[in-house]
Amino acid sequence: MSAQTQIRRTTVPEIRARKGGEPIVSLTSYHAHTAAIVDKYADFILVGDSLGMVMHGMDSTLGVPLDLMIMHGKAVVRGTQSTLVVVDMPFGTYEESPAIAFRNAARIMKETGCGAVKLEGGARMADTIRFLTERGIPVMAHIGLTPQSTNVMGGFKTQGRNEDSWPQHEADAQAVADAGAFALVLEGMVEPLAAKITKQIDIPTIGIGASVECDGQILVLEDMLGLNAWTPKFVKKYGDLGPAIERAVSDYAEEVKTRAFPTKDHTY
Repeated sequence: MSAQTQIRRTTVPEIRARKGGEPIVSLTSYHAHTAAIVDKYADFILVGDSLGMVMHGMDSTLGVPLDLMIMHGKAVVRGTQSTLVVVDMPFGTYEESPAIAFRNAARIMKETGCGAVKLEGGARMADTIRFLTERGIPVMAHIGLTPQSTNVMGGFKTQGRNEDSWPQHEADAQAVADAGAFALVLEGMVEPLAAKITKQIDIPTIGIGASVECDGQILVLEDMLGLNAWTPKFVKKYGDLGPAIERAVSDYAEEVKTRAFPTKDHTY
């Protein structure tokens, strides 16, 4: 048996079992070559609908179609061997009814080969999460700042600054955990509320702008690599690849113009 065939992907139960243990490492990825790098270090990769903004220049995630998520999901699965791959369900593919959500989630899983889907929403999506999980589709939930709901929220606003809103967030977290979600993304949430929710529910919380108190962390890969012109406060840049890429492109352009490239070393 070859070494490659012995490699086993991280499973949904293994992620769920990490509650309160070693922090869970996650990043987004949208294509095979970056996924192959992240695969060596992450417990799960999220093929996020943020790809609409990061990869395709959209103003929000709302315009991302299902076919686009499936295309990028396939690429990430092809580029990975050991990490769990989770694919976002885009806006309009799961809200109407549990049956429609199942149809679209099943298509994502069958066509991409991913191990789970993610959807946004708390108590209002509990019935859908239960419907999917009872039919064999693992679901990661997502509450707090939910980008697909920014038109209702009035923009990308930090959640939980007003303690009067905490009971609703806590109820949302408990509802999705009770419905069968195996993990919960907390986005753009103040630290005391994120810490409280993490202690209250029995599934791992994955923070993005929700403090170190969560059971794991996720960032958009391009944000932490310094490829985007603007990054949120909660993002730490672990690289500064934007300027490095620009320098490389500039050097290439100059050498082409001056006929310094290609040299004999690069010519047949």
